[in-house]
Amino acid sequence: MLHLSSGSRYFYYNGIADMRKGAYGLSGLVRAEMKLDVLSGDVFIFTGRRANKIKLLQWDADGFALYEKGLERGTFEKPQTDSSGHYSITTQQLQYILQGVVLRSVKHRKRYAKNF
Repeated sequence: MLHLSSGSRYFYYNGIADMRKGAYGLSGLVRAEMKLDVLSGDVFIFTGRRANKIKLLQWDADGFALYEKGLERGTFEKPQTDSSGHYSITTQQLQYILQGVVLRSVKHRKRYAKNF
């Protein structure tokens, strides 16, 4: 079951994923290209060439969970990434991407945050 939590970490794959791949094929991308531990419980996000499909992969204690969403019209936004091949995003950014909100148009008001 897909549950987006602020306690989880989300990593967006910078490359173009083959959307025919299943959980084990995508986990190979995480290990080989992203150089991250696929069994960590983190959520890994992939889009294809046309960006009209998105897949979220997560290790769920005893197996992989794979969420897929395909759009009939439109595309998913790919956030700006660095050269490392992946990008860490927040739960809120992922929700915006899934809902079709343009990330550059989101403006947050200044809030107090205590630095530790």
